[in-house]
Amino acid sequence: MSEAMNKAGHKEQTFHWAWVILTICFFDLFINYSIRLGYGVILPEMIRDLGFTRTAAGSIFNAYLFTYIAFTPLAGYLTDRIGARRVITVCLLILSTGILLMGTVRSLSEAFLFYAVAGLGATGLWTPVITVVQRWFAPTHRGRALGVLSTGYGLGFAAMGVFFPWVVHAFSWRYAWYFLGLGASAMAVLNGFLLRSDPASAGRRPWGAGETVNGGVSAAADTPERGFAEEVLRNRSFWLIGLSYLCISYSLYGITTFMVDYAKDEIGLSLERASLLATVHGICQVAGVLTILPLSDYLGRKKTILLSNLFITVAITGILFSSGAWMALCISVGMMAVFYGVTFPIYGACAGDYFPGKWMGTVIGAWTPFYGLGAILAHWAGGMLRDASGSYSGAFMINMVLAGLAFLLFCGVGNKGKEEDGKIGSCEGIILKGVEKYFSPGCSKTFRCKARKTRGMRRTWTYVE
Repeated sequence: MSEAMNKAGHKEQTFHWAWVILTICFFDLFINYSIRLGYGVILPEMIRDLGFTRTAAGSIFNAYLFTYIAFTPLAGYLTDRIGARRVITVCLLILSTGILLMGTVRSLSEAFLFYAVAGLGATGLWTPVITVVQRWFAPTHRGRALGVLSTGYGLGFAAMGVFFPWVVHAFSWRYAWYFLGLGASAMAVLNGFLLRSDPASAGRRPWGAGETVNGGVSAAADTPERGFAEEVLRNRSFWLIGLSYLCISYSLYGITTFMVDYAKDEIGLSLERASLLATVHGICQVAGVLTILPLSDYLGRKKTILLSNLFITVAITGILFSSGAWMALCISVGMMAVFYGVTFPIYGACAGDYFPGKWMGTVIGAWTPFYGLGAILAHWAGGMLRDASGSYSGAFMINMVLAGLAFLLFCGVGNKGKEEDGKIGSCEGIILKGVEKYFSPGCSKTFRCKARKTRGMRRTWTYVE
């Protein structure tokens, strides 16, 4: 295997195991989001066959979200303590069990129970996945890596829009759950054999780490001097990011879960054409994550999130006032989907940008209840308003308002840190651990100091020759 020299003078293999990790995690998200977002595609046939109301259908999804919210903080904590490989593998087995049972549902109580089991399994298919990917890639490459990763859930949703109508015609809606359950079982085996929780466990460095010296949020540079409560919970940005996440989650799930039903029953489109919205949504998600997430490495997470939330607000306004026009509806759904795909990974990336690397999984897990509460409220409110009024207009209006509120809340989040140039030999009092072994104290090389605002954090220095 050939090797190349990086800027710091290290030998770096041209093939890196980080790409195997990214590929596995891609398929983890593909399966997980085919299940989670595919529920909205399967929903019209389920409620017709089983006689459920839309409020009941929204409550089934909430059973999934309740267990997901309740146990994701634990999954994040366990990821930091015992490693992502064990957490993801076990959770995939639980997910596959719940989804296979969803194909046997005959009553509302069974649907609640089985989808709740699936929600428990799903706790290991987001927080641990984006945590392990961030650990395998250096900070300057995380946006690109998360962009590639996030195509998994966009393509999963798009595939359901094409795959599900065929399954219904060839078999029944139940077989969609059976196929997805078998896919989750196969991924459990693959993760158990090939996934590695972090580069150190495989005797490697993060991909791209040779371009920085103690940069980003590596454990060595960012070891917190105090506990989780002081480093994270007392940080104002943690709560503002969480509340913004709640609002944007409500807005996105309030549209995505019900848009196929809206197109089929309220506008009067065929199942095939209504399901095509899911395909448009999924394809546009892929376009968004492949362009906007890598751009966030240069724009910064805050600017990217503000841009995303603003466009989502505009897109939901377009859906609300499309008046059933097919082309206007497709354009608005597509615009929303471009930034939908960006939303969840980039909010997760804030954990690595604003807080110590040691707490990355725990922080992402702690934000998940905000996300889950938004989604739960969206399903309850959306279903009840539709059943009471016979229209989704009121529900979609609330989605639009909360998307705007998500934008305003994130405006209050501080910048990640300011940068200043300095000489390594003239920085007395600054922690330069890990830098001295490459450069002598009198070195005149220029470094860029990323001085974080979080109290107790170490400054990190990046070589910018």
